[in-house]
Amino acid sequence: MSFLTQSGRHPLQRLNSPSKGISAAVHAIGLVSFSTSFKFLVDNPNAITISFGWHFQYLTILGISISTLCFTSGLIADITNSRTLFKVKNYLALVAAPIEVLICILYWGLRAIDDGLVIPPDVPMLALVDDVGFHLTPAVLLTVDTLFLSPPWPTHPLSPNASLITLLTSTTIAFLYWFWIELCYTRNGFYPYPIFTLLSTAQRVILFAGSGVAMWGIGAGLRQIYRSLNGAEGKEVGMRGKKMQ
Repeated sequence: MSFLTQSGRHPLQRLNSPSKGISAAVHAIGLVSFSTSFKFLVDNPNAITISFGWHFQYLTILGISISTLCFTSGLIADITNSRTLFKVKNYLALVAAPIEVLICILYWGLRAIDDGLVIPPDVPMLALVDDVGFHLTPAVLLTVDTLFLSPPWPTHPLSPNASLITLLTSTTIAFLYWFWIELCYTRNGFYPYPIFTLLSTAQRVILFAGSGVAMWGIGAGLRQIYRSLNGAEGKEVGMRGKKMQ
């Protein structure tokens, strides 16, 4: 079993969470940022607004939606000190953090090649502050939450099939998104991201499969960084836990 300090946090968790201090501040800042992004969508309608699927056709908006659920659970846990909601936040972060980092890498990487790959010609360019709010801030905040405000990731005990399970989960999420945008395409006659129009069906399959693998790799990378910053669960954690009793 995992050892907890007297403050209720795991010895390998860098900062106290849930707590009304830094943890609550990070989650509150995140929710303000996410709500600002949603407000922007409502205040600035375009062709996507009136189409089937609304802005949920964008992976960016789906990612922010999951992040909002994640940080809402986290903030309520901070206020109430609920270990149950803290656990909910951590499990949601298993999906939200890799997705947000993947979105950040794909968006800015494709824009570095050609803005037209991710921004439709009839959709105005975002101001930098709004662009950062949609495509950078969520990745930064979810990464901070994962590395400093969460217990060892994934939770102990570690299943010997954990790597395969997370790979299958990431790939499934990627293909579910593909099925969703194909449904939207049959209703709207266009894809939310222009790059999808440029690719053949086979190339889109490769893109989504690759995205699933990339999401899995990002999750593994976050866990490795966590271990580098905070240490790894094992005998040394048990010893530290005993000393704190």
